[in-house]
Amino acid sequence: MSSKKKSQKAPKGRSDSDRVVIFDTTLRDGEQSPGASMTLEEKLQVAEVLDEMGVDIIEAGFPIASNGDFESVSEVAKIAKNAVVAGLARAGNKDIDRAGEAVKHAKRPRIHTFISTSPVHMKYKLQMEPSEVLDAVTSSVQRARSFTSDVEWSAEDATRTDHDFLCRCVEAAIKAGATTINIPDTVGYTVPDEHFSLFAMLIEKVPGADDVVFSTHCHNDLGLAVANSLAGVRAGARQVECTINGMGERAGNAALEEIVMAMNVRNDVIPYWTNIDSEMIVRASKLVSGVTAFPVQYNKAIVGKNAFAHESGIHQDGMLKNNQTYEIMTPESVGLKESSLVMGKHSGRHAFREKIKELGYEIGENAFQDAFVRFKDLADKKKHVFDEDIEALVDDEMAQADERIKVISLTVIAGTGGPQKATMTLEVDGTHHTSEAKGDGPVDAIFNAIKDIVPHEARLPLYQVHAVTEGTDAQAEVSVRLEEDGKTVIGRGADTDTMVASARAYVSALNKLRVKREKTAPGSMFAS
Repeated sequence: MSSKKKSQKAPKGRSDSDRVVIFDTTLRDGEQSPGASMTLEEKLQVAEVLDEMGVDIIEAGFPIASNGDFESVSEVAKIAKNAVVAGLARAGNKDIDRAGEAVKHAKRPRIHTFISTSPVHMKYKLQMEPSEVLDAVTSSVQRARSFTSDVEWSAEDATRTDHDFLCRCVEAAIKAGATTINIPDTVGYTVPDEHFSLFAMLIEKVPGADDVVFSTHCHNDLGLAVANSLAGVRAGARQVECTINGMGERAGNAALEEIVMAMNVRNDVIPYWTNIDSEMIVRASKLVSGVTAFPVQYNKAIVGKNAFAHESGIHQDGMLKNNQTYEIMTPESVGLKESSLVMGKHSGRHAFREKIKELGYEIGENAFQDAFVRFKDLADKKKHVFDEDIEALVDDEMAQADERIKVISLTVIAGTGGPQKATMTLEVDGTHHTSEAKGDGPVDAIFNAIKDIVPHEARLPLYQVHAVTEGTDAQAEVSVRLEEDGKTVIGRGADTDTMVASARAYVSALNKLRVKREKTAPGSMFAS
């Protein structure tokens, strides 16, 4: 995927004081969504897109949590070209030292350290007295400063914290050297007016508040994360912590795309600006949805499938006369191309190449030729070929370009008569292998046939299907998660035949599992 980075300056009539810094925590808080784990390779993909689209700070993970998280933060730190790379740490020395080690290769490293400050957290979670928490604020920030001058401090559960105590903690963090102060609504409890007042109070009362950046981090338990974040900005916060698609624990976080587009579209009443290239929003959304196997709800603001769709006759009539009748922003402003019959079975290679460039892809010649063949097959099957169909096809082809296992052919017998059977031919390291297997349903039969050819003991905790576009001839996009010996991978596949898409997804996951196996036990997969 390629996109020209747009350097965004302060809009005419605005100053740098109106600039809002975007802190993306998709790779940390977003990944903490149950079932949303990403591989290292997938995290690097996401990080590259975040960096390219203008995200100011990428929170790459929680280094002390696991060796995998440490490696992810360290590798993201190495590849980030523009963004600050942050590692999260609790107030303990081991956490902070681990975070410092993880971000040391970043051009612009940050340590983000936190401790709970609310009565309920201090009593039941930390089992610490307020005075002990206050001491920990100072010591943790000072230790983080020994690794980097860019230190962010967060008061976990700040919106349920006594205001006087919160002021004391913030003052202590500033005196110890914190440069960013984050006031998180950890449990999504606050409301906009209350959040505005909290920030206004802190900025007015705490000594040294003018010398630091205040930050919002809002969860969406009451559906108010974006509204609360914008209220914080209005009160003086100049950093917003958010995630792509609003991913995050429980009900999620403030959605990056909603924060950015609210400022862009309603700059008359939200007079702030960010450095985000909004035309990359849909691409980032689809990437995160794909690697986490978390589908975006159809009516999700900005990036949902229906966000720019109009079915009502009255709406369609208005749109035909003037699109401003029912759209407050253009699809192009977020990187969405209008779904229309642009490509078909009579389209040639040149047109197909231009189309995939238009959609933001750069692929090698072999992958292009294979993708073109699949496109022509798809055009013969489908009445309408939409941009989303082509994106799914190219994503699938790119995922399989360098894989050692490939789907060659598949025949499935299904129905009420039973038993369901699948005959599968796979190419493994250049050699074709065929197996016939039965199963409790056609998908089970397919997976059994694959397992017969490529033996493994991986579990299948997730099998998910959704249609790329509408209609009975829509492409199916399948996500499969496999787990083995603590290793988790996600594979994806697309085809108008759901069974073929399922086979492609399962094989994609096996290829990723093979890579993980090879790192710990070379030659352990495909051994004869």
